[in-house]
Amino acid sequence: MGRLGVDLYPLQAGVGLDRVDTFAKFLGGSPANVAVAAARLGRRTALLSRTGADPFGTYLRRELKGFGVDDRWVTEVEEYPTPVTFCALFPPDDFPLTFYRRPKAPDLEIRPHELDLDAVRAARVFWATGTGLSAEPSRTATLTALRARSGREVTVLDLDWRPMFWADPAAARPYYAEALRHATVAVGNLDECEVATGEREPYAAARALLAAGGDGGPRLAVVKRGPEGVLALAADGTAAEVPPLPVEVVNGLGAGDAFGGALVDGLLAGRDLDTVLRRANAAGAIVAGRLACSSAMPYASEIAEALASGSGTLPEKG
Repeated sequence: MGRLGVDLYPLQAGVGLDRVDTFAKFLGGSPANVAVAAARLGRRTALLSRTGADPFGTYLRRELKGFGVDDRWVTEVEEYPTPVTFCALFPPDDFPLTFYRRPKAPDLEIRPHELDLDAVRAARVFWATGTGLSAEPSRTATLTALRARSGREVTVLDLDWRPMFWADPAAARPYYAEALRHATVAVGNLDECEVATGEREPYAAARALLAAGGDGGPRLAVVKRGPEGVLALAADGTAAEVPPLPVEVVNGLGAGDAFGGALVDGLLAGRDLDTVLRRANAAGAIVAGRLACSSAMPYASEIAEALASGSGTLPEKG
């Protein structure tokens, strides 16, 4: 549930957007990419989002279907255009984004009374993001969907911190706290963990995420540490910490979404925590070595190949 838009990536690296001549167009938005990533791994996925009533919206729904993602809960908003995001490429670690989501993105117009809560409850995994908390009516819709998941096994909150989406970024933490009360899995990088919990040291951040729901809330905290790898801590004390898989980085932006798709695939498959993280890390590395996000999401065979070779740099399948 959440963000959906068009990504425009330059076909030239190492130059600012003011000097780029040509761009490639892709489906984008973190939750949309996670749905695509899980679909590539054989899972049945659907997206709950909104687009503008414009050609870019038509393009996105066509792309979702092409990737095998059910688009029946992606609806149009007449008032606002489909958002577009530009990225500049400065490998290996600088990929500045320019968002065009004004005056408001349609995916923030998801309304509580329009939710198909039966479908939300029935899903084996529900994935929501912090961006969905940044404005109304999406904030109330996101919390409504999370509350409807009470007692369901895999309910993921991706912290997904984007300060430019918030009218008052300092006001975000209480909304994160409320959302975490209803999630069973929390996922975020160190910056996002600090926003949500006030903690930045990885183990302290993981423990804070687990404690955020009081008697309910997350039973698994996943803390992404960039070049230091990833840490996961479960409420029963089980922990796993794995290093990143080496890769020649082309565009690092889709790595976290590939990680997310592989994470939920591993949880659904019942794999042990260490294996789940290694496969998710490999998926992220593969996408970091490619230009696109959505169309670059790996298949299971590619994840196996990357783990066997010890490198995320793989040729992309046609």
